[in-house]
Amino acid sequence: MPIKILNALPAREHLERENIFVMTEDRAEHQDIRPLRIAIVNLMPTKIATETQLLRLLSNTPLQVDIDLVHTTSHESKNTDPEHLERFYTSFEHIRQNRYDGMIITGAPVETIPFEDVDYWDELAAIMDYSRSNVCSTLHICWGAQAGLYHHYGIEKYPLPEKLFGVYMHQRHDDHMPLFRGFDEWFPVPHSRYTDIRLQDIQARPQLEILATAREAGAGIISAHEGRQIFITGHLEYDADTLAIEYQRDIEKGLEIGVPENYFPGEDPSRSPIATWRAHAHLLFVNWLNYYVYQATPFDLADLPAIEG
Repeated sequence: MPIKILNALPAREHLERENIFVMTEDRAEHQDIRPLRIAIVNLMPTKIATETQLLRLLSNTPLQVDIDLVHTTSHESKNTDPEHLERFYTSFEHIRQNRYDGMIITGAPVETIPFEDVDYWDELAAIMDYSRSNVCSTLHICWGAQAGLYHHYGIEKYPLPEKLFGVYMHQRHDDHMPLFRGFDEWFPVPHSRYTDIRLQDIQARPQLEILATAREAGAGIISAHEGRQIFITGHLEYDADTLAIEYQRDIEKGLEIGVPENYFPGEDPSRSPIATWRAHAHLLFVNWLNYYVYQATPFDLADLPAIEG
């Protein structure tokens, strides 16, 4: 089944070229089923690229998924055309009366800034509070994961001596975890961040469960309240060339940046990278939609219980 998107969303053209079935709003009006409602809180500056990456992964399911794209109004985006935001995005104020089967909170390039100093922090904190009562399962990605762990559980982030940059093998810690259904014992995840969270801080919170770790990247995937909240510290949604684009951007800015580890063939940035994580990315999003959203959400979202504690 398809994802439902607005007719003119730029991601539609990219997805249809990949033979991904998308359903426009006109056609969706004639479907007599209750689709899953997913809100994507897109904090990334490259909003169109992030939309396309996430919609690609959300489309690989037999379920119909309705998408609401949400942006923060307390921050003025300098990298996205205001017309794009006006046409395709909504604000928290416009959705706060809704309930959702799932929500995704993306990363953002602000990890070196204290949380409370981020200009949209109060708005994001309100969205995260809202998710406890109005969303069945919320998926937090990279800085979004750090923000969620800090806001909900007081987990601090710490600066790294150098940017964690590359693709790192993670080990899953539960052979029967539905989120990892079909996964290999070890799986690769791209990371791109300047800060980290500490395993001992997570282990000290009984509500949190560490699902996967990497030697270089620490806690990779964390869950709370039986999957009502999931935190991924890396970027499984990234395209094959995303780290290469970030690397070139940092080089052009004159930043001291190492070549992304375990990414370019032979560690040679002149060669085209290969996406070794794509299959696991699709599996994770399919499993999340199936086991933590579709099978967990009540038919009537008004019956959704709040996350306590």
